[in-house]
Amino acid sequence: MEITPSAHAAALWVGLHLILLLVLSVLVVRQRQQHHVVIGDGGVPALTQAIRAFGNATEYVPTGLIGLTVLALAGASPLLVHVLGGALFVGRAAHAVGLSRSGESSLPRTVGVVLTWVAYIATAVALIFYAIP
Repeated sequence: MEITPSAHAAALWVGLHLILLLVLSVLVVRQRQQHHVVIGDGGVPALTQAIRAFGNATEYVPTGLIGLTVLALAGASPLLVHVLGGALFVGRAAHAVGLSRSGESSLPRTVGVVLTWVAYIATAVALIFYAIP
């Protein structure tokens, strides 16, 4: 089986998202060690925020990556895969930064949600387009 340029594009975004998830996981571990909390959040706001930043990413990233991968398999252009992968990545990173800095609403969180939803909607529409013969 030949690896297509679209598959290479999807591989890039899957790899970058895995690194993002790993970084967010490390931030949780660091907060746990700093505050001596083994399970839960120990009532520590910074740990709660780190846990939610990681948790929120794990709620959105896998489904987005499945969409990108299926688009690549369906023959979508590498440019489309890159645009959607980039939007999802920037959205998730911005949201994580915003949530890690404050539990309140913030510009990075808002930008993150909007970019994530745009990536989701555009990926869904593209998948439906590619599904129609």
